[in-house]
Amino acid sequence: MDIGNAALVVIDMQNGFVNRHSRPAVPSVSGLVDRWSAVGRPVIFTRYFNYPDSPYERFHGWHRLQKPPETDVVPELASAVARAHAVVDKTGYTLFTTEATELIRRAGWTDLVFCGIATESCVLKSAADAFEHSYAPWIVTDACASDAGPDVHDAGLLVARRLIGTGQLVTAAHVVGRLTAHAGVSVLE
Repeated sequence: MDIGNAALVVIDMQNGFVNRHSRPAVPSVSGLVDRWSAVGRPVIFTRYFNYPDSPYERFHGWHRLQKPPETDVVPELASAVARAHAVVDKTGYTLFTTEATELIRRAGWTDLVFCGIATESCVLKSAADAFEHSYAPWIVTDACASDAGPDVHDAGLLVARRLIGTGQLVTAAHVVGRLTAHAGVSVLE
């Protein structure tokens, strides 16, 4: 992981995706964002917005996340969103909107470090797309969750190992260690 050329991508940490299954990831993501920001590295947040007659409505019968408060980022991360390098709004699974693709290209990042919700959909799709765009994708396994439960989270990680490589799945402790090595000071607290 090349921290000097990396961005932390926080996927869809929105009220509508946080429930009893995914709530435990909120402090993990918040802590990772704090440590990443403390060494001056860029953070990108994504926000998903559903809309009438979307594929999610047509094929899944899913009508949620069309307006606040469901579309709002969780309160624990609201101040981090205000300080973020960018906030990417999207209507699909992936980070790679036209705007985000251009942002990443212009910034010259080589590594994209993913955390957030949901492991098996938006996190996985974004990481796989990063891989296919020749970026080094990293999934922080203990700073991700699925609102569908731990078994679905684990299934997402299983598929991620096949799509982007086993070595691309890391823990928050690993990322913090890389941040510390990059900064030359401890970022543990």
